[in-house]
Amino acid sequence: MKKKNIAIVAGGDSGEYEISINSASVVKKNLNKDIYNTYIIHIKGVEWTYQSDDVEVIPVDKNDFSIILNGEKIIFDCVFNAIHGTPGEDGKLQGYLELLKIPYTSCDQFTSSLTFNKFFCNKFVSSLGIDLASSWLITKENFKNNNELPDDISFPCFVKPNKGGSSVGISKVNEKKYLQKAIEIAFKEDDEVLVEEFIDGIEITCGLFMTNGKLTILPLTEVVSKNEFFDYEAKYTSGMADEITPARVSEKVENECKILSAFLYNQFNCKGIVRIDFIYSNEKLYFLEVNTVPGFSENSIVPQQAEEMGISLKELFGMTIEEALITEI
Repeated sequence: MKKKNIAIVAGGDSGEYEISINSASVVKKNLNKDIYNTYIIHIKGVEWTYQSDDVEVIPVDKNDFSIILNGEKIIFDCVFNAIHGTPGEDGKLQGYLELLKIPYTSCDQFTSSLTFNKFFCNKFVSSLGIDLASSWLITKENFKNNNELPDDISFPCFVKPNKGGSSVGISKVNEKKYLQKAIEIAFKEDDEVLVEEFIDGIEITCGLFMTNGKLTILPLTEVVSKNEFFDYEAKYTSGMADEITPARVSEKVENECKILSAFLYNQFNCKGIVRIDFIYSNEKLYFLEVNTVPGFSENSIVPQQAEEMGISLKELFGMTIEEALITEI
């Protein structure tokens, strides 16, 4: 059987660049070498390159997303998307690959774009009758020209870039006097900022993926940050957060969370591996966000959930690629 050529795209143009590079290396290490030829493609702005084993840096031909290696043109059968943030999680890369009819492992262009924009994503989720925190959108232009903020913001609250991930640029604000500074920090990452109501409760997250047309729902994980919230440091510094799988919730809450996650996966028309985050408070599940390209390192949440279910990374990544290959573009 001829091996399939798999491009693992990594990097991107956000504060999640290094996390993406780490995810890509884990994907490459765990893909079955008897079935796949793997190539990590680094994307940074307009620089799209492959670095060969002899350290030669080879440019990607963006006309057909190919590389020339040892005089041979390598055409990719599938793209494994390991870019967290733009352009891999906001739909830009997906639109390009769809034009070229190249299969890829993540959600499509529309779903990625919708879920990456927290404000519009929340509007869609709210229209489905699902509970979520109150929020206020602030644009850079309006903030610059009119420094007034909504009067009904309650404290504590979260201030975050409207389009971003890995808690980059997020602040928890306990008093109004610190709000403006937090907004300025978030504006360094995006031209839109979301101010969101703080809900005190248990943070739980559910990983899901499609294989052979069937949705697999992974065990839930409970996240307990040792910082004030699950910020960038808590996510990526060993010992700064407890990620408990399976989550310490009742069977009733577990079932509700899994049913709601599956419902949202289907409503958003998701594809590939997705992680959906919630807060459980006052006997209600509050939607937080959809992660369409979650972390793939051994210590990331979805791989922990897969391990708990008895699914190895080799199986998880392989099933994701095979599902992408049979999905029409």
